[in-house]
Order: sequence, then C-alpha cells, then structure tokens
Amino acid sequence: MLRHRLTVLASALCFSTTGTAQALGPDAASPVVVGASRVAVGAVGLLAVTWWMQHRADRTRGSAAPRPLVARLGLPTGPGVRGAVWRAGLAVAVYQVGFFLAVRTTGVAVGTVVALGTAPVLTGAAGWLLGHGRPDRRWAVATALACAGLAVLVTGGASAHVAPAGVLLALVAAAAYAAYTVAAKTLLTAGVGAESAMAAVFGAGAVWLLPAFALAPVGWVVTPRGAALVLWLGLVPTTLAYVLFARGLTHLSAAETTTLVLAEPLAAACLGIGLLGEPVGRSTLVGGGLLVTGLVAVAVRRSAAAGPASGALA
Repeated sequence: MLRHRLTVLASALCFSTTGTAQALGPDAASPVVVGASRVAVGAVGLLAVTWWMQHRADRTRGSAAPRPLVARLGLPTGPGVRGAVWRAGLAVAVYQVGFFLAVRTTGVAVGTVVALGTAPVLTGAAGWLLGHGRPDRRWAVATALACAGLAVLVTGGASAHVAPAGVLLALVAAAAYAAYTVAAKTLLTAGVGAESAMAAVFGAGAVWLLPAFALAPVGWVVTPRGAALVLWLGLVPTTLAYVLFARGLTHLSAAETTTLVLAEPLAAACLGIGLLGEPVGRSTLVGGGLLVTGLVAVAVRRSAAAGPASGALA
C-alpha cells in the first residue's frame, strides 16, 4: 500500500512543475500555444503508453490476430461515450488556456492554488446540479472557506501582488476541471480503462486546441528552451504523471488519493516562491491557506465508496 501512495505522490509532484516550467520557458512563449503543445505531446505519449500496455496484454493472452488500432488501444467506441470524450477533451483545452494564462498573469503560487483549490468545490457543485448526489454539510463549509480565500486574495491584491484577472482565469480553469471530471466519470463508468480514457481525452483536447497554432506565434517552439519546455510539459506532468496517477488510483480509495494530490498545489506554490522568487504578502498566505483548508475538507469528505471516478487535471 505504501508503494501505491508514493506513486500518487510522485504524480502530484510531477503535476506541480507545470507552472514553474512555463515561467522558466522562453519569454516569447504564448500561454495558449504552451497549453496546446503540452496537450499534443501528452496525447502522443499517452497513446504510446496505452498501445504498449495493450500490446503486452495481447502477448500475455497469446493473441496474435490483427485488430483495428482503436481496438488495440482499448479506446471508447460507443456514441454516448464518444460524446463524453469530446466534452472532456474540450474541458482539457479550456483548462490549459485558463491555467497557463492565470499563471502568466498572477504568478505560479497564486494561480495554482486558486485553480486547484477551487476545482474540487466546483466539481461537487456540478455533480449536485447534474443529480449525482447532494453534497453534505462539510462540503458547504469547504465552499465557504474557498470563497473566503478567494475574497482575501482578490481584495488583498495590492499588497500580495495578486491580479484579479489572473484569479478569474484560474477560476475558469477550475470550472473546466469540474467539467472534465463529470465527463471522465462517464468514461470510467462505461468500463473504459484509465490509461485508454486519458489517451482518448487528451487526443480530443489536442484537436480542440489545433487553432491555437494558427492564431499565436509558434517560432519559439523550435528553439532549444522552447523544445525543452514542450517536451517536459508533455512527457513529465502529462504522460508520466497521468500513468502514475492511474496506477495509484487503481489500488487506493478516491478519498486517500485526493488527499495525497494535495501535494500538488503546495509544491507548486513552494516552487513559485522559492525557485522563481515570487513575492509573498500576508493576503497570499491567508487566502491560500483558506483555499487549501477548503480543499482538505473536500478531500476528507469523500468516502472510499465513491471509487476512482474523479480524475486529476493539472
């Protein structure tokens, strides 16, 4: 069990490098193209991992008969499931744009804490509206804490160097996370494997983000720093992180997994403050602390009976 906990923790630490990697990338890098490139490279990586796993499974079963690529990858094929893939892919696309713009606007520490700190709250609200169950009193307390944290961050922006526009973009990213989780639940409920579902969703997300390459400058991608940024984002906090997360989630409850993933916003904030030297004001500490407290309350609230229905998107 310890090995599986360490696996999820490792995935969270991989996720946490996303905002800092963008900040260390080329100055000319457009946040929209950064997100589109990450999804495209991540989709290829996840498809490769899924193909390799299916290939090994076929060899273990002794199956040598040729099959269509979709069948060999275990990708979803039903009409209702395909709709969920495209909805989740759109949410992935919106999340990338919102998150990277938020980080560029208000910094890695605040942008990551707001986006990831409010996402579970918004996911609970979305599930309630869609008839997946009414959240309990603890969820209401967590929501109040998160809202209080946001209020402190926004109203204290002058001293904490927090940009309200960046906070708004982070909230857009959090809403996209909630939409992704609801759509991903449909895929997992339909029996799609975790790796196959992620490969399909990120492939759809790459298609949604294709226009970004025509609307924003892309020359920086072929520079050494640009190529390193794109490869890192696509292979480490996307391909590797999602494979590790799926492996750990298979053996742990949703509640315990979500709690372990709390390492992501905390590690991201530490990287932003320690490595990038981002300024820290009193409102940043108070508001971020309230947000994280709300996230802890949401994580503890979830019961193991919920199963691995919610995914991670960072």
